[in-house]
Amino acid sequence: MNEMEAPLPKAEHHTLIDTLRRDPDAYHASVLALCLFTLWWLLLAIFHFVPMLDIATSAAFFQRTSCPGGTAAGIICGDFPYRLDALFMFLRKVLFYAPSAAAVVVAIALIKALQHHGATYEPAKVQRYSLSLLAFFLGPYVLVNLLLKSFSGRPRPHQTDLFGGELPFMPAGSFSGQCPNNCSFVSGEAAGAGWLICLIPLLPGRLRAIMAPGIIAASLVTPAFRLSFGGHYLSDVVLGWLSSPVVFAALVAVLEITRARKNTT
Repeated sequence: MNEMEAPLPKAEHHTLIDTLRRDPDAYHASVLALCLFTLWWLLLAIFHFVPMLDIATSAAFFQRTSCPGGTAAGIICGDFPYRLDALFMFLRKVLFYAPSAAAVVVAIALIKALQHHGATYEPAKVQRYSLSLLAFFLGPYVLVNLLLKSFSGRPRPHQTDLFGGELPFMPAGSFSGQCPNNCSFVSGEAAGAGWLICLIPLLPGRLRAIMAPGIIAASLVTPAFRLSFGGHYLSDVVLGWLSSPVVFAALVAVLEITRARKNTT
């Protein structure tokens, strides 16, 4: 009996590999999730070891001014003028609530889909809506706002002594900064904007071509505002934006693998 039980862990390992080989959807979903996950860490490494990428892009939006009472040695005064523009501030507020509004729309669509029974019930549609809402909760909310932003300690650009603040600059991925809470790494608004991209496949074919350009524009303008306002570095908005597709792709991969394994049993 013991000799027969010993090979079981190896058999389970091969079962997963065989499942991916037999099911193209599960295989492609897994490859996409792995590629996005790898890309996120690769970009983090680049930004961490080449911090001038962050400093130079933020400096492009910073306007240096003379300090009150004269400029002391090592003191930099100035501001990010785009964050003082009334139109840009209004657009930023509108885009800030766009992901939450979209999540409400998806939740309503999910409730309506769950009200169908029998022949009119569409399980694939219910799964897509549920997956999107779960990705919104786990990505922008849990991963970004509850974990990374709370514990990274990275000061925002306008908080650093490079751009008129008092705290030292910290590279991306460093958790030793002096920011107490709601820190710069990574951007929560960019993460929400990245989640909007994941909604495009949910749109009906006739609406996708019409609405997709607007969704893409809103998804890209949001992180651009955060960068130009001095609220985040380039690495914060890029990695924050990409975090949502990574989470979404990972959930899709888990769903596809689960479905494929059920179909083979």
